[in-house]
Amino acid sequence: MKKTNQNTIKNLFPYLILVVVIFVVLSVLNLGRTTVHEITTGELMSEIANKNVTEITITPSSEESVYYIDGKLNGYGENEHFRATVVEAEIDSITKYAESNNLKVYETNPDPGTISWWYIIINIVPLLILVGATYYIFMKMANSNKGSMDFGKSRAKLSSDGGKVRFKDVAGLKEEKEEVAELIDFLKNPKKFQRLGARIPKGVLLVGPPGTGKTLLAKAVAGEANVPFYFISGSDFVELFVGVGASRVRDMFKEAKRNAPCLIFIDEIDAVGRQRGSGIGGGHDEREQTLNQLLTEMDGFGANEGIIIIAATNRPDVLDPALLRPGRFDRQVTVNLPDTEEREAILEVHAKNKILAPNVNLKSISQRTSGFSGADLENLMNEAALLAVRKDESAITLQDIDEATDRVLMGPAKTSRKLSDDVKWLTAVHESGHAVLGLKLKDAMEVQKITIVPRGMAGGYTAYTPKEDNISRYTKSEMIAMITSCLGGRAAEELFLDDITTGASDDFKRATGLARSMVTEYGMSDLGPIRYEANSSENVFLGRDYNKTKNYSDQVALEIDQEARKIIMECYENAKKILKENKDLVMLLSHTLIERETITKEQIDELVRTGKIEDDSFDISDEPTLTKLREEAKAMKIKGYSKMTKEELEQAISDAKNEMEQE
Repeated sequence: MKKTNQNTIKNLFPYLILVVVIFVVLSVLNLGRTTVHEITTGELMSEIANKNVTEITITPSSEESVYYIDGKLNGYGENEHFRATVVEAEIDSITKYAESNNLKVYETNPDPGTISWWYIIINIVPLLILVGATYYIFMKMANSNKGSMDFGKSRAKLSSDGGKVRFKDVAGLKEEKEEVAELIDFLKNPKKFQRLGARIPKGVLLVGPPGTGKTLLAKAVAGEANVPFYFISGSDFVELFVGVGASRVRDMFKEAKRNAPCLIFIDEIDAVGRQRGSGIGGGHDEREQTLNQLLTEMDGFGANEGIIIIAATNRPDVLDPALLRPGRFDRQVTVNLPDTEEREAILEVHAKNKILAPNVNLKSISQRTSGFSGADLENLMNEAALLAVRKDESAITLQDIDEATDRVLMGPAKTSRKLSDDVKWLTAVHESGHAVLGLKLKDAMEVQKITIVPRGMAGGYTAYTPKEDNISRYTKSEMIAMITSCLGGRAAEELFLDDITTGASDDFKRATGLARSMVTEYGMSDLGPIRYEANSSENVFLGRDYNKTKNYSDQVALEIDQEARKIIMECYENAKKILKENKDLVMLLSHTLIERETITKEQIDELVRTGKIEDDSFDISDEPTLTKLREEAKAMKIKGYSKMTKEELEQAISDAKNEMEQE
């Protein structure tokens, strides 16, 4: 707020100066404005004789042999005087008469051709001051609005860190680096390509989910080649006025040609490169003109001219076909989510400046973070560091990383929420139903954790990870296992609680979506290998499911519903069958969850193998309870609480309470 007030005063300062100058000029002009009384020579002689004249001044006029006699009479104001016009012959007699009456006589400008300095001060100086002040104010306003006058200039910025990033700073992406390696070679030694007549791609389109490192890869290309790196977002081209974006495109390429060889990176190019004429109501004139200019400019600079454009998007399906043809964006490089080895390498990069506890195994963490992007992993390590600082720890522990993983996926734990024993038991049975199906189904994903600690909108959850990193393709049996696992919570409620709750609504949503996709998209039903529906995310211009067309009859629609229902009901019956056969395991997991609130994969395996958890020392499963104990110990001002185990904390809190009762 203080800075805003300072800026306001600074902007108003020129106007205050103008007001002061105008006031001064008017005051000066007002000082020079006088009242003149014309009198005759006889009246002048009479006033001199009556001692009413205080002084007189004789000034020659522009007319030959004519003089003006100015003076003041008693009773005149400050800006009031008289004037008498006399001829040269009368001057001597008037002067002598005035001196004989002890009156001072002043003579000014004996040379009639000269100009009075007072005249200059009164009439010219104020005008010069006013002109100067006006010029200063207009220049000040022009400088302050300089940005508004160059709206047609390119918004591409020369990145300060583009030349510092190297491939060693980009973990993983081995194949992607190989795809762009020849761009670096071209930027370093273009003559090698020209000698053999090879044409380097003018544009490279990086395609992949958000956070996979597309921007970082582009910076690494510029850094390895040691060339200028210009960064701009697709939205920087689009403005209110038609033609501004096209002007910025022209200026961007003009600037790039002056600094060739160089690299231009356009992030989120789908903001300006969407298909022309698409959507309800037609196209968007400004965006389409900008796209047209971009297409023209990419055609305009010749092959091997030293300018390479790299663009990034996570929606290649919405781009205009003209943008993807050879000669523009010649090459598409898909930047996928990292696999296990790549996640481990990414974690190592982000753990360089962090202090990790000896029990932290980055390989184990990478195996438990399937589906995480590079940005997610960076956020994971940062959250773990923040948790360690919050607990006054000397290093980041495995417990901090595990808690950070849950925070990234589901949000912070709601440890302050007091749950009744009935709600805890209901949640424990529900989550145990999911877990047992994940353990007993052959093609199900591995169960990594079960918790009844509320997070986000969930009262508890069961964490799964794929057995392999093949997350883009599933078999029919794997999809059946996923649907069955989703229905395990409701099946457990029905079997062991004699009641059902609303907690399975999200499970039903996922199960229904998978079953319907099996029928309408993947051809995994009795309706055959036919695609009846497109993914709703493909209708990007009409909105999801808006005005969605049906490529099938009403009879087929009924059959689709019947097939989806058939898949779900078969999975549900199978889920109940498996849970009945493993009732003891469901109860064992449920009772363990009531006791510990969270159990990990290692503990689950031990429960399945031996029926109990032998090692009762502090581990990840104790974290929610430990957090509560630490908060209580902190409130009671117990020293060294952050380094105590669960049992030590419980004992210290008990001793502190006993001391308080005795006092």
